[in-house]
Amino acid sequence: MEILNVQNLTKVYGKGENLVKALDNVSFSVEKGEFVAIVGASGSGKSTLLHLIGGVDRPTSGKVFIDGNDIYEMNDDKLAIFRRRQVGLIYQFYNLIPILNVEENITLPMELDGRKVKEDEIASMLSTLGLTERKKHLPNELSGGQQQRTSIGRAMVTKPAIILADEPTGNLDSKASDEIVELLKMSNKKFNQTIIMITHNLDIAAVADRIIKIEDGRIVEEVSDGLTK
Repeated sequence: MEILNVQNLTKVYGKGENLVKALDNVSFSVEKGEFVAIVGASGSGKSTLLHLIGGVDRPTSGKVFIDGNDIYEMNDDKLAIFRRRQVGLIYQFYNLIPILNVEENITLPMELDGRKVKEDEIASMLSTLGLTERKKHLPNELSGGQQQRTSIGRAMVTKPAIILADEPTGNLDSKASDEIVELLKMSNKKFNQTIIMITHNLDIAAVADRIIKIEDGRIVEEVSDGLTK
């Protein structure tokens, strides 16, 4: 079942001589439960693409459908609610709330939505994340890897349609990076969680079901199960 459909997505900044086309007519789709890596050099447009998919920014033209919903037909308030419920975001620099502990950071999207997480569910998630003994710790009391695992828990807690990971290992050492990649793979396989991850690291991208390569705002190559499209 198709969970994401990106149609002719274009993003332009500036005008005239200062015009920059960050994305140029990008189209692709993602099936439910698929793990897709988007790779490209700095300035290739991959971060812009991720932000547009997640509804963080709006395109110059084109459409994004998530679970059948045309997200840019929504006004800002409706889009914010949809994003909170259906899009999990994992950032390179964690973006945790410094005055909230691990458990509070993870459950924050549910609290903002007026929903409570069942105690057995949060206990199970903390165990899966390896954070049970750290659940009352503040972000500044955690390692980088533990902060990123907290960020992953926050992204997963609403059971969103898709998780978008923006260079999730970019601020970590190799050991912590391996742990985060394994955790993403596990959530993809165990929970059938759809994941779209951007990275410049081809070794990390290799864990995905499909790799989409972007250059100068365009898709230049797709590789799935070792086959180039």
